[in-house]
Amino acid sequence: MPDFQAYLKSIPHHFKPESEKLLKRVFEFSQEAHKGQKRKSGEDYFEHEKAASVILGQIFPDPPTLAATLMHDVPEDTSTPLEKIEEEFGAEIAGLIDGVTQLGHVRMKSSQDKFYVENLRKLFIATSKDARVILIKLADRLHNMRTIQYISPEKQIKVAKETLEIYAPIAGRLGIAAWKDELEDLSFKIVYPKEFEETKKILEDELEKRTENLKIMQKSLEHTLRTEGVKFIEVKGRVKRVHSLYNKLKKYHGDVSKIFDVIALRIITRSTGDCYAALGAIHKHHQPVPGRIKDYISTPKPNGYQSLHTSVFCKNGMIFEIQIRTDLMHDEAERGIAAHWFYSEQEKQDRLRPLQSNWIKELRAWEEAADSPEEFLESLKIDFFKDRIFVFTPKGDIKDLPMGASIIDFAFAVHTDLGYHMMGAKINGKMASIYDELKKGDMIEIIKVKKPAVISRDWLKAAVTHNARNRIRHYLKEHEKGLFDRIKELKLQDLSLPRFFRKK
Repeated sequence: MPDFQAYLKSIPHHFKPESEKLLKRVFEFSQEAHKGQKRKSGEDYFEHEKAASVILGQIFPDPPTLAATLMHDVPEDTSTPLEKIEEEFGAEIAGLIDGVTQLGHVRMKSSQDKFYVENLRKLFIATSKDARVILIKLADRLHNMRTIQYISPEKQIKVAKETLEIYAPIAGRLGIAAWKDELEDLSFKIVYPKEFEETKKILEDELEKRTENLKIMQKSLEHTLRTEGVKFIEVKGRVKRVHSLYNKLKKYHGDVSKIFDVIALRIITRSTGDCYAALGAIHKHHQPVPGRIKDYISTPKPNGYQSLHTSVFCKNGMIFEIQIRTDLMHDEAERGIAAHWFYSEQEKQDRLRPLQSNWIKELRAWEEAADSPEEFLESLKIDFFKDRIFVFTPKGDIKDLPMGASIIDFAFAVHTDLGYHMMGAKINGKMASIYDELKKGDMIEIIKVKKPAVISRDWLKAAVTHNARNRIRHYLKEHEKGLFDRIKELKLQDLSLPRFFRKK
């Protein structure tokens, strides 16, 4: 089958004979099931499933997941039931398809829609149970966004807004930069066309100004690294995406001159040691911009991103951001959670590692503890979609918290017992209020007492993380319950009180 061979060649992976045989059977099965069906574009419907599977295969060539992607619309859009798929291809593949089908019922019309929160909850429950389901959904959504021009303008806006608000951030939290960036730009162009064109024009103008300097700086860096004997694979340029630039411009009130990474240079090495050696060599020959050095290797971002960032002055005074990472770090930055899926071939393991990330683990535990849909949505906005900061314990342990977190959030993040016994705190060695907001890089020391602290509702106002708010609510509920029980007892004892007042 020529089509199948072309499909296999489009995925950069060498499949075992049994996996290739499985995918061929699935390919033919799905093609037959969709026979005669057309998309809005006029092409065969099966082309969508094939394209989604190819998108997924670029970052995650797992045969059962690719098989499920090739058939993900079969139960919903053809006369072939899920039971038939399970009978033909097994429970694992059928289970993944069923998960994607359930996600297909999730509709995000707007945050004002009465079913919005519950549908969002369903989506994240599915994510926490098996991340492969959300990977299939993201690949499906990315292909739909690439071909969105074939549906009505009204539907385009609805799909693009949902993508921008929900699916692109999920791709970001899973560390899949390649998908996140493309989903954002494709959606941004449809939802905010005026802002997209304005930002695109700014980007084009900046590229025209900076491209020649970029080539000069690239050669200079290569010369520096060779002179200092630093091993590297390549030095290449990276242009900022339109949506990303738009967000940066908002931060700097539209002043593009304050954005140093419109074009960045990326140095790829083979080892972590070479990354730090490259950083030292660059600073020896190029003046660094004070306060612009970021070490995401020793303190990775919450989605696992690792790299060294620095900004240096070019000879003509222009500033360039330089990112330094290993080839493995670069692969993980593009593929995120999917890059951790396979054991290396040297380990010769037949079993796959569970698809996990800290975010998935947190999501599972947090979902179990959520009390109401409203609390779920509020915590989701803060804990999972907000920018993050890194702070430190006195021992140097790193705590990852959402921006806006207070000392109260920090204490409960370290240990529940520490939160319940906190009477004060120090930030960077100075006394501080437990309600104070934390900043990136702060070192926090909690002052603890033996007896449990008296927790008030003011704590609830200062806490932003789900974990801290949940613990505080639990404390208040228990103590308020005791108080009301006592009042109830007193009322039962004093039933004669009204008669007493009447006699007086």
